[in-house]
Amino acid sequence: MAKRDYYDVLGVSKSASPDEIKSAFRKLAIQYHPDRGGDEAKFKELNEAYEVLKDPEKRKRYDQFGHAGIGNNGQGFGGDQFQNFNFDFGDLGLGDIFNSFFGSSKNQSQRSKRGNDIQTSIDITFEQAVFGTEVPLSLNIEDQCDYCKGSTVEPGYGLKTCPTCDGKGQTINVTRTVFGNIQQASICPRCDGSGKIPEKECSVCHGKGTLLKKQDIKLKIPAGIDDGATIRLANHGEAIANGPKGDLYVNINVKPHKKFTREGDLILSVEHIDMISATLGSEIDVQTVDGNIRMKIPPGTQSGTDFKLSNHGAYRINSKVRGAHILTIIVDTPVKLTKEQQKLLEDFRDTTKSSKFHLW
Repeated sequence: MAKRDYYDVLGVSKSASPDEIKSAFRKLAIQYHPDRGGDEAKFKELNEAYEVLKDPEKRKRYDQFGHAGIGNNGQGFGGDQFQNFNFDFGDLGLGDIFNSFFGSSKNQSQRSKRGNDIQTSIDITFEQAVFGTEVPLSLNIEDQCDYCKGSTVEPGYGLKTCPTCDGKGQTINVTRTVFGNIQQASICPRCDGSGKIPEKECSVCHGKGTLLKKQDIKLKIPAGIDDGATIRLANHGEAIANGPKGDLYVNINVKPHKKFTREGDLILSVEHIDMISATLGSEIDVQTVDGNIRMKIPPGTQSGTDFKLSNHGAYRINSKVRGAHILTIIVDTPVKLTKEQQKLLEDFRDTTKSSKFHLW
């Protein structure tokens, strides 16, 4: 089956800005992520499209040549390796929208509540992304009140029936319209749908059940993570009275490297050599993420030749397998020559014309 146009997949125009592309991807990822019961095939397609369109160079090649211009590099987040780990986007509020119009309240008052999800971003180095690392996070978030254990009730006291809703957890509002009276049910604002309120509110959190606290977290970043990935930490979001915590989402930003670039599990770099070394062959020191290695350049190497250094690339997520380091050789042509050097080269050129020797 032919691949769909990546812009159509994300629902953006070809002139869309990077921020528009990112926003469109995240919105659709919420809808189709498998952890929320979404379509896994569509989610993979979204990842693939975003992986190409978020990268200026890949996007340029795609705009010029289409799918043929990016080959297998278009696989979102390194093929089947999802780097948006264990997304759980929780309640998107769709029930609230319908209930606010149609007044269905029994399920609304009895629904399971959880704390808010929170989001933060961290910067890591290129090497940390390749090999993995552990990063300390310090956040000020709403956490459970230690005094009342999140119950909102002063220790030694209990709960009583909410007088506002008579323990029903909901209130009924009647609106008069030209079509007659319309009843609308909503969560009781006093008991927040529980039907109970404290006999005496907690004197520390004043009945809120939570307090603003500093949270110190050690975030483990897996080897092979890529720029733009998101890690989910379940139950590390905001707390809520009488309910579970939300989740923490950490967006990963990988700092650019002065020497290396990356495509999936491949690491790319360039080395310059002079034309004499390229012609006669030589040995050079090549910088990799594992340190310098000595590599032989065979005689007659042409500018633009790629050399593959196996097992010197990035790790694949949740795997011990590493990609390769692709080294591109650029042969520098001298631009300033002495008269003697120029004469030598001219003599060399003349000899090649009368011999079977070929420069290429």
